[in-house]
Order: sequence, then C-alpha cells, then structure tokens
Amino acid sequence: MARKPIDFPVPDLSGKRAVVTGASDGIGLGIAARLATSGAEVVLPVRNPRKGEAAVAEIRRQAPGAQVSLRTLDLSSLDSVAALGDSLIDEGRPIHLLVNNAGVMTPPERQTTADGFELQFGTNHLGHVALVLRLLPLLRAGQARVTSQISISANRNSINWEDLNWERSYNGTHAYSQSKIAFGLFGLELDRRSQAEGWGITSNLSHPGVAPTSLLAARPEVGRAKDTLGVRLIRLLSARGILVGTVESAKFPALYAATSPEARGGALYGPSGPGNLGGPPAEQKLYSRLTDPEEARRVWRVSEELAGVSLPG
Repeated sequence: MARKPIDFPVPDLSGKRAVVTGASDGIGLGIAARLATSGAEVVLPVRNPRKGEAAVAEIRRQAPGAQVSLRTLDLSSLDSVAALGDSLIDEGRPIHLLVNNAGVMTPPERQTTADGFELQFGTNHLGHVALVLRLLPLLRAGQARVTSQISISANRNSINWEDLNWERSYNGTHAYSQSKIAFGLFGLELDRRSQAEGWGITSNLSHPGVAPTSLLAARPEVGRAKDTLGVRLIRLLSARGILVGTVESAKFPALYAATSPEARGGALYGPSGPGNLGGPPAEQKLYSRLTDPEEARRVWRVSEELAGVSLPG
C-alpha cells in the first residue's frame, strides 16, 4: 500500500546549537540529520563510538558540510551524565534545542543502572532529568526549546510509588510505562517552572507512535537475544502501510515539537493517524497520567533527590 509522504517545513536553524540524545541510529538519527540539513550545529552524545561515527557520516552524507560532533554519554550512569554536563558547560555555548530522545524498552529481566536504579527508570527518566538540570544555564542562555520523547505507553499503567525500582515484583512493560509517565510529568513541570521563574525555556513532549525501531528488536545488552513477536508484527504492518508508521515518519512529531513556530510549551505532539500510531504530526490531548500538577511536582522533587542534581543556586 502506497504511503502519502509526510513532511513539514523545518525553519532555518542557522546559528542554533542542538543536542539530540539517542541519535546514533533510528528515530534519533533522523531527527539529528533533519536539524543539520536545516542549518543547526548538532551535538550527538552517544554511548557507542562506532555507531556514533557511522551516524556522523550519514548526517554528512545527507547534509554535506554539516556541523556535527560527537560527545560521550551513557544515560544509565549519572557520572557519565555529569561529565557531559561539565564538558558542555566548559564550552560555554548556549543550547537552543535539546531533544531528549534516547531510551531503553522492556528488558525481559530486571536490570539496574550503574547507580542501582531499575534500568528503564534510571535511563529513560533519571538520566535525562540529570542532563536537563546540569545543562540548565546553557538552556536558559539559548532560550531553548526542550522536547522530551515519551511514548503511547505513558497512557497506560502508573508510577509505582511504593516500589519505584521494581525490586519486589518486576514487570518490564509497567516499568517502561512508569519511566515515560515520570519523564512526561518532568517535562511539563519544566515548562511550568520556566514560565514562573522567567527562564525563557519552552518545554514540550512528543511521542513517535508505533514504528519498527530497534527498541523491541534483538538487543543482547538488555538480555533480549532475538526480536520480539511485537517488533516482527510492527515491521509487517509498517511495510504494508497499515496503521503504524515507519522509522522515517516517526521522527516528525519530535521535529515538529522542537522546531515548529506553532508548537507550544506544555503540549504533547504525536502522529495524527488512527490510534495515533502513525501519520503526520499534530498536537494531542495530554494523557490522563500527565495532567496532575501535584504529581508532576512530586516527580520533580523525588527525581532531584535520586539523581543527586538540584536546580543551580
């Protein structure tokens, strides 16, 4: 089935500095490449240098002369996040766009980060929280747009406040939902605090719908030796143009949220097709799990404490 191409005009980003996590492949690479072709200088913090170099080569293939560089980042290590934050602060250059895209999804068995947190909560949420708070001076200097990638999974399940690290009874799918709900609440609270304190930062959320990315594919590093049945089905539907998106189309909600003059702070953007699984990007109603400001303030407080990073004094 032929798909109607999805696109929208990304504004000229010349003179803007963008940081995109999780851009060594998949959706993140597509986001970074499009930012580069629109003139932005793009910084790619990556865990795997080999994949990072390949990503840089691909971006330069798409955008000859692109300003793109690698940094080291392992979001599952707060020391690594701190090192990247210190490095970028030392460079002293304002950040105009931050796309928090990296993530890990549903390890079959419970795993922990270098700091002892459940892997998904520690990587998808706490690692990004620490990064945002450490980069806050540069984000303020750049009057930045911060776009945080969540998931349709944030519309299911809840935060397991009695056992945030899933030590008593691990459920990979529920733990993934928790990480994305928490991160969504943090992103919305960031926008509220920026408005209240005059930081000049605009923070919003995006989700890619459903697409055949590597999140559910075979990933030995998370204990998944082969592709899940889910990713095989998604690939089949995607190839036939049924309901779900493609890796190419799934980049557009975050791109729209991060660059469109029409995109607002405190809003959620995702695919506009049936079930919000695929299609062109559009603003969507906030998920019910993301609408309670007190819950968001609680997430912020607890996350600062767990990540060991507070607002700069």
